[in-house]
Amino acid sequence: MDWFVTMTRKTLASINSRIAVMGHPVHPALVHFPVAALIGLLATDVAYIVTSDYFWARAGLWLAGIGAAGGAVSGTAGLLDMLLVSRIRRLITAWCHAALAVMLLSLAALNWLLRIGSSPESAIFPWGIYLSGLSVMLIGATAFLGSQLVYEHAVGVDLDDAAAKRPRV
Repeated sequence: MDWFVTMTRKTLASINSRIAVMGHPVHPALVHFPVAALIGLLATDVAYIVTSDYFWARAGLWLAGIGAAGGAVSGTAGLLDMLLVSRIRRLITAWCHAALAVMLLSLAALNWLLRIGSSPESAIFPWGIYLSGLSVMLIGATAFLGSQLVYEHAVGVDLDDAAAKRPRV
């Protein structure tokens, strides 16, 4: 196993995040909140369709807003990293991740705007649930590319620090 870590450190160089708090990248820390809200939004849409309970429509309105606003904050941190770190800008995976994230943020904002403009329950079927389902699929694709940035390109990972903290067996 030590051979693998040594070879990985020789072939892979860390790409440090510029938008970080005490060395910890901000974007991956923030992205979980809008992701959870948008996945929960699909669940509330399904719950409203099954039960016709207004509670689920109102909860969906809030989750759509949290997903859109949280995605904007998280996306700003990711965008700043991409703009400030040239090694990130050179990665095709980073550009694909960013493009999908912009599409996802656009869908989340549209979904929220549909629900704000009218009564929340009237926006759920058919467009609200369609946008929620499409958003969940985009979350999966965007998360896959984000994980590639971390695990294959070491974006936001300090390999030297990780190796120093690794317990010796």
